Amino acid sequence: MRLDDLDPSKNARDHGSGGGRRGFGGGGGGGLGLLLSFLPMLLGRKMGCGTILLIGGAVLAFMYFGGGAGMMTGGGTTAGGSGDAVAYDTEDERFAGQVLALTEQTWSKLFAANGSRYQPTTINFYQGGVSSNGCGSASSAAGPFYCPADQGIYLDTSFFNELETKLGARGDFAKAYVIAHEVGHHIQTLTGISSQVRQAQARASQAEGNALQVRMELQADCYAGVWAAQNADRMEPGDVEEGLTAAHAIGDDTLMRGAGRRPVESMFTHGTSEQRMAWLKKGMQTGDPAACDTFARGAVR
Repeated sequence: MRLDDLDPSKNARDHGSGGGRRGFGGGGGGGLGLLLSFLPMLLGRKMGCGTILLIGGAVLAFMYFGGGAGMMTGGGTTAGGSGDAVAYDTEDERFAGQVLALTEQTWSKLFAANGSRYQPTTINFYQGGVSSNGCGSASSAAGPFYCPADQGIYLDTSFFNELETKLGARGDFAKAYVIAHEVGHHIQTLTGISSQVRQAQARASQAEGNALQVRMELQADCYAGVWAAQNADRMEPGDVEEGLTAAHAIGDDTLMRGAGRRPVESMFTHGTSEQRMAWLKKGMQTGDPAACDTFARGAVR
């Protein structure tokens, strides 16, 4: 994806290093089983493509460290507080800032077409761990996530290496898709969809709440596709394939199989690989946010 002519967004903060990790520890059931049983509850706190690391990357972290996947319980810099204006001191941070700038241009145009004004999200860079205003603390194992309480995206850019080396999703557009997906969650906050779903989840069973979350995630995938379609002139050969490969890699069923677990639909929170690819592709094919109504009857099968 051609972004070299873009200045990175000014809506970014750098929160530096949040320190080390603490494992779940203890218990006779094993950290991996505990992680999987906690997944629906944890995903209720944060939304995002990147939170696949709670089941994918966190599982990989579990296997790598030989214990529970780390979750920060303190020590991170509080977002929106003492974080300094970002200096974009790495290539990955600059790339993320350029993607964010392009999302701002795109969604400002789309919102204006409907007579409203787009309010940008802020991307928060960190290393190791971070504390968000309203969504608690997280380590890098939590992956990129969006916090509706402070309308911020949180990203440790080391995730891009995880995406490529451990999940097999290579290329710049795979990275761009991750960010565009999180921006999709911001669109849901601005349009009120997020609050409506949270209210419905509060009254639902766990399985019903997870099913609603799947529709949220698939809609964010579709919005990422809309963003790509709106910038087709910047797309390069292979970009579509990179995005679809990334979407496949982070499907719930694929991640569960990769963790040695049998896929259980009632535990899905992001959608299957097939669903994620289908909704990303739908956004790319239509370029229309109205086509992303994953909550319509029969839209998600």
